[in-house]
Amino acid sequence: MQCLKLFGERIAARDLDRQTPEIHIRVALMNRFNALGTVEIVRMTCT
Repeated sequence: MQCLKLFGERIAARDLDRQTPEIHIRVALMNRFNALGTVEIVRMTCT
């Protein structure tokens, strides 16, 4: 849960029905940032 706090100190929505989509958006952002920072390794062969 500490990672979620990086995007804001607390969840803005008070209603549980609105908190769920807000958390989903934050998790999607974290996953996207993680994917952008991950190195893609490509194996090459010499011919």
